[in-house]
Amino acid sequence: MNYYPQDHTFVICAYKESKYLEECVKSLITQSVKSKIIIATSTPNSHINAVSEKYGISVYVNKGEKGIGGDWNFAYSAAQSPLVTIAHQDDIYESDYAKEMLECLNRSKNPILYFSSYYELRNYKKIYNNKLLKIKRIMLYPLKIKAFQSIKFIRRMILSFGCPICCPAVTFIKDRVGENPFTNDFLSDIDWQQWEIQSRKIGSFVYNPKPLMCHRIHKASATTEIIGDSKRSEEDYEMFLKFWPKLIAKLMAKLYKNSEKSNEVINE
Repeated sequence: MNYYPQDHTFVICAYKESKYLEECVKSLITQSVKSKIIIATSTPNSHINAVSEKYGISVYVNKGEKGIGGDWNFAYSAAQSPLVTIAHQDDIYESDYAKEMLECLNRSKNPILYFSSYYELRNYKKIYNNKLLKIKRIMLYPLKIKAFQSIKFIRRMILSFGCPICCPAVTFIKDRVGENPFTNDFLSDIDWQQWEIQSRKIGSFVYNPKPLMCHRIHKASATTEIIGDSKRSEEDYEMFLKFWPKLIAKLMAKLYKNSEKSNEVINE
């Protein structure tokens, strides 16, 4: 099956009044291949409305289940297309993200997910290489080999050591992933939880090693807020239990906690 630009939607998850929302929108409207763009929010306000009106983007308001899982499920379902990318309001995309995504999917076999590599934006500086990014790219190295992308053991082996897949860099194939994929029982590892579920299926995790998305790290981000709480460690342990016996899972969670230091930032 071939996919075309009209088969894809970027859904921007907008929350409160982010000063970075417009920058995210600009990175999507300047894509070299045009996709549909919409905004989903559970906190409608004048700032979001002003940005949407300026760029002619429809806003969908979540009046159902709240929380990260509820908001992401609402955004996911708001996209009336076979392919959906849940864009986080603070992040930005390289101009060829959609183009590369479609080309990779059209060369793949039975895809479940597509995702690219990414880089970070810290205090307005682009960071392509740091300890965390290098480790994640090493973890994902086997998926650079196309034949390995459809091997369940390879996918689960990678995920058993942590979560190297950046959620906003992911495009979901909706008829493979299914409806309402996210749950509200997790906060920090909600994406890792979903990749683990999808890794059990027959199909491909299509990986593009090009850094086509920029993840902004700042103190107001949800990830940074969660890391300040013990909830992150609890969820990490629960995830490692899906792959390892209890004693190993505890050790893995303790070691994995060191990665939280990578989200320590100063005020922008």
